Amino acid sequence: YAAYGAGGNPEPPTYLWQAIVVTVLCCLPFGIPAIVFSTKVKPAYIAGDYAASLEASKKAKMWCIVALIVGLITNILVFALQIVAAVGSAAANQSYQ
Repeated sequence: YAAYGAGGNPEPPTYLWQAIVVTVLCCLPFGIPAIVFSTKVKPAYIAGDYAASLEASKKAKMWCIVALIVGLITNILVFALQIVAAVGSAAANQSYQ
């Protein structure tokens, strides 16, 4: 659904739930700016500043994407390092037998 303000412009998406999810599950440092910008969308829209509302929405979306990508890359690297450590540990244990 799209709510329309006094200027006839639809309210931009806040991306708040996405920001919270990427903050909790993916990447805290980059999720925080996503939450901050997402909470600025509605107040700016209600105040009649559509440009600021739209800009906050775009920045919230961008930080959600950044947090998701950085979080996924970090988790993949950590998982790969755990596999390498497990294989190395298994090989070291076998060489002592």
